[in-house]
Amino acid sequence: MSSATTSRKGLAVRVEGLRKVFRKGTAELEVLSHVDLTIEPGEQIAILGESGSGKSTLLHLLGTLDRPTAGRIWFGDREVFARSAAELDVLRNREVGFVFQFHHLLPDHDALHNVMIPALISGTPGAQAQKRARMLLEQVGLGSRLTHRPSELSGGEQQRVAIARALIQDPGLILADEPTGNLDPATAQKVFDLFFELSAERNRTLVVVTHSQTLASRLSRRLRLSSGHLTEEAP
Repeated sequence: MSSATTSRKGLAVRVEGLRKVFRKGTAELEVLSHVDLTIEPGEQIAILGESGSGKSTLLHLLGTLDRPTAGRIWFGDREVFARSAAELDVLRNREVGFVFQFHHLLPDHDALHNVMIPALISGTPGAQAQKRARMLLEQVGLGSRLTHRPSELSGGEQQRVAIARALIQDPGLILADEPTGNLDPATAQKVFDLFFELSAERNRTLVVVTHSQTLASRLSRRLRLSSGHLTEEAP
């Protein structure tokens, strides 16, 4: 991959006593139970588990999209949920990149503008945001598809746009929830190869939720979530 490698480090993440309970009326469902986890800067982790085991819930908490019932998360030496809502918005925009199974692109905007959006939200000048978005789309092989809307792109191309969007702010932490789960096996392999290479090239901390043992085996650590508890799998 031809791009300048940044010297910025991935984000260190520490989780302590994380618990998440969903309530409906008087009923309670504990999805996560006292989860502890330390992730070193630049580490690449796969989270495995059955459907409904809480993998996506954990990822949403790590990405500050939801708040835990109990427990704490640190990014570096700062406790995440001790910040105000406005500070969390800034943190999420600058430090966390998301790639989901369903890419959530804006249908009325072309690939270039979809990638630019996080940078524009943070106040980056339009010309600067466009230049970086163009570079990233070229990196993911879509230099000739800048003005195409999502409906004019294949599933694999749409996911490449989502990867570029996740990288536009050069985040320290990249979170991916079944990033290739909606693609055919051959396309999934190509997209994951690209995603893995770009993340490794930038030395970013990467957490991937996946059902695929094949994809999980590409990452340096594999964790399994079961009955609300997180355990380390042998290499």
